[in-house]
Amino acid sequence: MSKLKGKVAVVTGASKGIGAAIAKSLAAEGAAVVVNYASSKAGADAVVAEIEKAGGKAVAVGGDVSKAADAKTIADAAVQHFGRLDVLVNNSGVYEFGALDNITEEHFHKQFNVNVLGLLLVTQAAARHMNDGGSIINISSLVSRIVPPESAVYTGTKGAVDAITGVLARELGPRKIRVNAVNPGMVETEGTHAAGFIGSDFHAHAAAQTPLGRIGQPQDIASIVSFLASDDSFWLTGELLYAGGGMR
Repeated sequence: MSKLKGKVAVVTGASKGIGAAIAKSLAAEGAAVVVNYASSKAGADAVVAEIEKAGGKAVAVGGDVSKAADAKTIADAAVQHFGRLDVLVNNSGVYEFGALDNITEEHFHKQFNVNVLGLLLVTQAAARHMNDGGSIINISSLVSRIVPPESAVYTGTKGAVDAITGVLARELGPRKIRVNAVNPGMVETEGTHAAGFIGSDFHAHAAAQTPLGRIGQPQDIASIVSFLASDDSFWLTGELLYAGGGMR
């Protein structure tokens, strides 16, 4: 498989979970990949090692997407190491659920700074390198559609991501840069395990509400991202792809 041969991709938040699966999937399709991490250098290095063992090209690059200087460093790394930038996957994200009475300024800014400001800053930096067009894929969430209780801030960030996806598709379209979003439902990752979701009543409920009968796995999302990164999706921009096994 080489749908992305000769392409260079940046994946933010790629040291584990969905981001790691995306980085490995893009590399398997032939792309050279910048594996960004915020804190887990060991995790990012492990992803790079796995890609290289399979014959691919990758480099780990640290950086906080919510800081403009770091965002620029992440995007610039693609050109410095591999000579160009064709694909950006805005995967970095944090989530904290909380009832309305428990919302604080810290709770709000922690999530909006990474999930929204970080996406904008990295996209700004990356788009400057996409002189031959490109594909930007934002990882949003099904929460923006199912709006679960006690998720006002997190769901708000993903609603913003959905809206920004449409805006940037229009803004960057004349430059042949496509912008789409993937909106996963519940996915089994290190994060959902750590949060206590896996094996909980919430997990059971999510699986029961999913027509395909289970929650997602990272590779389920990675395969969709690889499609959006490739020329097979050349006529798609401004789209939200709900990737929740049919959950609505």
